[in-house]
Amino acid sequence: MTEISQVNIGMFLTAGIGVLALMLGMTLTRKISFLKKFCIPSPVSGGIIFSLLTFAFYYIAGIEFSFDATIKDICMMIFFASVGFQSDLTAVRKGGRSLGVIVALLAVLITLQNLLPLGIAKIMDVDPLVGLAAGSIPMCGGHGTAGGFSSVLQDMGLQTAPSITMAAATFGLIAGSLLGGPVAQGLIRRHNLCEESHDPVDAGLASFEATNASPEARTEHPVKRETEFQEYTKAVYQLVLTLAAGALLSRVLSLTGIKFPTYFGSLVVAASYRNISELIARKKGRKSGIMLEKIVTLGNICLSMFLGIAMISLKLWDLADLALPLIVMLLSQVAMMFLFTRFVAFPALGKSYDSAVLVSGICGFGLGATPNAMANMSAVCYKYKYTVNPFLIVPIVGAMFVDIINTTIITVVLTVM
Repeated sequence: MTEISQVNIGMFLTAGIGVLALMLGMTLTRKISFLKKFCIPSPVSGGIIFSLLTFAFYYIAGIEFSFDATIKDICMMIFFASVGFQSDLTAVRKGGRSLGVIVALLAVLITLQNLLPLGIAKIMDVDPLVGLAAGSIPMCGGHGTAGGFSSVLQDMGLQTAPSITMAAATFGLIAGSLLGGPVAQGLIRRHNLCEESHDPVDAGLASFEATNASPEARTEHPVKRETEFQEYTKAVYQLVLTLAAGALLSRVLSLTGIKFPTYFGSLVVAASYRNISELIARKKGRKSGIMLEKIVTLGNICLSMFLGIAMISLKLWDLADLALPLIVMLLSQVAMMFLFTRFVAFPALGKSYDSAVLVSGICGFGLGATPNAMANMSAVCYKYKYTVNPFLIVPIVGAMFVDIINTTIITVVLTVM
């Protein structure tokens, strides 16, 4: 291979390429029945193509593209703040049992994610630390936990830990996105849980054309647009203030020594803001001033942009350099996730439509990250119908429980070894 030349892509160009990948994915999803049939998120289908292009540049021309993550991180923060605003305590109480079941399932899943590669490492006569590097550290933990624990594994003698954990996390990011939709789709069809909905994109276009069909409809637009503009303005202000307060809370939480996700502070502030505002509003007999619908819309846009940028940033050549034992471990993780979600998690969660949506989310954060879980569930709901509880439960699990349980179990395993 020729000498590698590094090309740094600025944040605005990175965002533009990410949006192009997203738009390409949306087009592919409409045109290719396979993608729609298996609920593959648009950022994944479009982003993979861009990742393959960067892969070709790397191996053929010796050019490595490095994408600026600034806007991607901002989009992630805005999205999780919007999720926090959707956290209605009444709805959370209704989904209490599911939340408890998922936390228990998570502990079992993380344990299996470590035992499985350790067993494979023993059978294939490989350093058990390689097994841990392909276990729950990059799977449930994602790139953040992979970066945090790689130095620990290096100190224990695995010098290649950073590249192994990051490559495994990258693999998990792709696998979690690809697996969630098809698994949920199969369960929904097998158990006749829900009928497919009409295409919301086509419905939206039809609605737009209908409202523009007559002069009478057009005369209402200035007033409606002004009202909508004011609502979006308030929504943006509320999100920005939430992000600012969330940053302060995250700084305070960091003093405890516990490593929380960067978005955790904003999620907690947004949830508190929404519930306290509604409580005060109910006591005063008026509506809350939170622009919830507009905030959710902005959050969904940011989720799509986040995943679009994340997918184009993947370095697929890291996967190409994996040794055979590591590939076997990672493929085994995917197979185990399929069996676990289909035959353990789905029955434990009640075999309902919500259970199928939650299963797609478990595939997302169990192999990749919470945003992948949200994208998987969005893709399933896009094809069938929207349901509230999964979108409340999964962010809470991803923000509060995954890192704590994962860190605890990994620490126990490292202590025993």
